[in-house]
Amino acid sequence: MKLLNIIFVLLFCTLPAQKNISFDSLQIKEAKDIFADDYGNIYLYKSKDFSFTKYDSVGNQKGKLMLTLPFRIQSVQNPLNIPAFSENAQELKFYDQNLNEIQTVNFRQKFGFIKLVYAEDLQQLSLLDESTKRLIQYNFRDNRTVNSFPFDIDFEKLTDFLVFENRVYVLTKEYFTVYALNSEKIFETAFTGGRRLRRENEHILMTSERGVFRFTGNNLQPQFRVPDSQIVDKNSASYFVIKDNKLYLYPIEKNP
Repeated sequence: MKLLNIIFVLLFCTLPAQKNISFDSLQIKEAKDIFADDYGNIYLYKSKDFSFTKYDSVGNQKGKLMLTLPFRIQSVQNPLNIPAFSENAQELKFYDQNLNEIQTVNFRQKFGFIKLVYAEDLQQLSLLDESTKRLIQYNFRDNRTVNSFPFDIDFEKLTDFLVFENRVYVLTKEYFTVYALNSEKIFETAFTGGRRLRRENEHILMTSERGVFRFTGNNLQPQFRVPDSQIVDKNSASYFVIKDNKLYLYPIEKNP
């Protein structure tokens, strides 16, 4: 199979430096999602065959999952404990740094129909139950429901959500919305192309097809944008961009 280069464009204070890494271009072309952890590892998810593959910073494959059902990978921010949720299976699975399964949480017997799951930490989950229109806080270590709130929103168009400091951040195909726990709307703005929400310390970030945005105060502000990109993601040090079936890396400039 023909190999092309993934181009990593490194921006320094002097002249930009560029590093090319040999990589199978088909993997990039067919990638439905991309993730990057803080160790420089890159993860590609392909919806075509439900595969999730981990590569190191020089492009060597370090692990691979061949899933039987579509799973939504939440985050690789903790590469020792990667959560992945399947709406079809009604299961949340956790994987280690080698993509070995370490735990499964099954929701079928305890809840109605879980639309999305947000793993807040290694004990508590936030669940959106479509059948009962409720937001549920669930301690999966103790198999115990901590709280349950009526949450009457449109579940059909949900893309992602997270919960932080008694606020629920919801991304749909058309909007980014912030709710109180009782589903009272606090903020909303039209937005298309949003892919995933994540929290970095006190900040709520949204990755999209074209860039990364940060919710500050009552504004959704662009942090990084690339025209005509296919997928954008980030870790703590760099932005990762798939464009024209190549992967570009842009280090984040630190404030002095």
